[in-house]
Amino acid sequence: MPGKVADFLRAGELDDVERAALDQGVTVRRGQGYTLRVTAVPAVHHRLLARCQPLDGGPDAPAVPAQRKARREYENRVSTLTPRP
Repeated sequence: MPGKVADFLRAGELDDVERAALDQGVTVRRGQGYTLRVTAVPAVHHRLLARCQPLDGGPDAPAVPAQRKARREYENRVSTLTPRP
């Protein structure tokens, strides 16, 4: 999970399972930013992805290109997991 997505999710309200997944993630430095390696079942990743939809922007909040790209990268990684039930 890109660091921009992890930072956004940490600032929001998460349930206990999602918070535990983020807290147990391993930080890997990547150039200017970082990646958080999160080990969780695909359903948790899908819920986290749904929570970070505001990063794409909307009518009330303009999107920041770097955040939008980070969310899109996370979406691409999650889509390679087993499909949603």
